[in-house]
Amino acid sequence: MDTTQPLPLLGGLSPERFMRRHWQKKPLLVRGAIPGFKALLERSALFALAEQEGVESRLVQQGAKGWTLQHGPFARRALPPLSRRQWSLLVQGVDLHSDGIHALLQAFRFVPDARLDDVMISYATDGGGVGPHFDSYDVFLLQAHGQRRWRIGRQRDFQLQEGVPLKILAAFEPEEEYVLEPGDMLYLPPRYAHDGVAVGECMTYSIGFRAPSRGGIARELLQRLADTAEESLGAALYRDPKQTATPQPAAVPVEVRSFAADALRALLDDPAALDCALGEILSEPKAQVWFGEGADLPEGCGVALDRRSRMLYDAGHVYLNGESWRAGGRDARLMQRLADLRRLSAREVAGASEGARELLAQWCEDGWLQPLPHG
Repeated sequence: MDTTQPLPLLGGLSPERFMRRHWQKKPLLVRGAIPGFKALLERSALFALAEQEGVESRLVQQGAKGWTLQHGPFARRALPPLSRRQWSLLVQGVDLHSDGIHALLQAFRFVPDARLDDVMISYATDGGGVGPHFDSYDVFLLQAHGQRRWRIGRQRDFQLQEGVPLKILAAFEPEEEYVLEPGDMLYLPPRYAHDGVAVGECMTYSIGFRAPSRGGIARELLQRLADTAEESLGAALYRDPKQTATPQPAAVPVEVRSFAADALRALLDDPAALDCALGEILSEPKAQVWFGEGADLPEGCGVALDRRSRMLYDAGHVYLNGESWRAGGRDARLMQRLADLRRLSAREVAGASEGARELLAQWCEDGWLQPLPHG
């Protein structure tokens, strides 16, 4: 993607200008972001996804007794009738199950893949919504079918309503209001309050982003590094030949603390180990993602990453689905191209080293890669 070229998706802004002006700063409304856009998934197909065990789905209803929230899977008969007002079905990670939705997600790859999360589809009957709220991450709200009225505002009071199963703001302060038609899109930075209400039957696609917490990423890094601590630091035992007799046997010796601190510092001061752990974490698929049996890689075929696969790289490694490999030279450039373009041509595969071709073949067997047809 040429990030300097204007995109209709961004209202004529180039990705570079959008990121500089709007990303994590201020909203952007784009009329006709995708001209003539039609929903990429029929209502019946969305409902069928919500029936599956491995798909995260939620049902939100608002009635005389207030808000209710249920978690799927949902048999079709468990959903309210289409004639009933004020209910929404939210289906997460639809890009993992639909080629069309996965292709849509690729249009937003001017943001690093390490931050890109998934596409959630919200189906709602007239008046349906999830109440005024805020997200802790960036989101693009693309209208796919029908109309939705959005009220948005820079919220100052983030207190939530009590006794409600949803995170609904107690004192929503809207500043602007828009009705989105199919193909229109609204970008909102983190913590920008919004309330979307269906005008008739509608579907909205939410393109969301990962935002790890400081504590969360530290915990995951430490867990990954701990798995290789013995290998990285060795098994040298603590020694204290200068330890004197002590009248305070329950006190932790300062020397033991120093030994422990030095070990932890040495583990964290290994740049390669830290990079490797981070890449594995960021490329880890979600818990509900699983890969079935793959296929052989025939001679003369290209390859494409399975839509469920997450592939990243840094200066010394490539990462795929939570695993890492050292890479250098021509093979590293080839793997980086696969990660960026999510596919390699038959010619590129044929030009790879024997080791790289073996790795590509193994990934095909694991279901992480799909062979491309000849031609």
